[in-house]
Amino acid sequence: MTLLEEESLKLSEVQSLEGHTDRVWGLAWNPATGADGVPAVLASCSGDKTIRIWQQRSPSSTSFDCKGHENEVKSVSWNASGSLLATCSRDKCVWIWEVLPGNEFDCVSVLQGHTQDVKMVQWHPTVDVLFSCSYDNTIKVWAEDGDSDDWRCVQTLGESNRSLPTRIHGANSADPLILGHSSTVWALSFNGTGDKMVTCSDDLTIKVWGVDITRLQSGDGNASWRHLCTMSGYHDRTIFSVHWSREGIIATGAADDAIRLFGESEDHPVDGPSYKLLLKKEKAHAMDINSVQWSPAGNRLLASASDDGTIKIWKLESLQ
Repeated sequence: MTLLEEESLKLSEVQSLEGHTDRVWGLAWNPATGADGVPAVLASCSGDKTIRIWQQRSPSSTSFDCKGHENEVKSVSWNASGSLLATCSRDKCVWIWEVLPGNEFDCVSVLQGHTQDVKMVQWHPTVDVLFSCSYDNTIKVWAEDGDSDDWRCVQTLGESNRSLPTRIHGANSADPLILGHSSTVWALSFNGTGDKMVTCSDDLTIKVWGVDITRLQSGDGNASWRHLCTMSGYHDRTIFSVHWSREGIIATGAADDAIRLFGESEDHPVDGPSYKLLLKKEKAHAMDINSVQWSPAGNRLLASASDDGTIKIWKLESLQ
């Protein structure tokens, strides 16, 4: 049993951020902030077609209108250095923006490949490889094409990706042969070292994937991701968001207005990792929770965004 499993945990609200005029779809902490005296910076995107940039200890945010997309902005993600910002929308496209001085942003690439709405974009934590997930039930992996500014899709993870039989666990463990998600993939996230990825879906499951991190960090954007395990039975409504903290805690936000936290168990079998529910925060928001994001500073701060138009900052505390 891990230290996390032995702890009694409590999730306390620290602050509520208001400013968007429509539901808030996505959140992303700038990984280059929040430590060494640099104030934390949080980006949010909304149905009001704006992206807001929130800075710690600032009473208000700067906001820029994301004019490139034809529809509301669904997701936003910073790369590891904080120099690139990726966004996506219902226009089936992924946009990559270069961050300029003074909170100015310049579009450097538009990625097309999904056949339906793109629900989320997420940069890998250690290399500039971009991931997107969609209503078309797939996850796409994008990498820069050589020395050019062009980006291309190097892998697609979908229901048809058959590999070796892998294990499912959870409240409703069943068929041991697992493929990709069978419905809309809403979100994805990486562990601290970047060798594992977690995804969530309208099929009510959470899946964990693995990669050869040495190959990926050597510059091989084609390094293949493989399925490791599936968590099932913990949610009875759509899982809209999932995020992995540097401490190893997986947070989910769902249509039941609750936040759930999961930790890896040490007593798992040899065929793959297993995870257990650590905490469930009922009624975390008044409506659907669209995004949960751990602060990269490792301070156990969690941000959540909802259909109720608010962003909440939470602190995970030990009761011991």
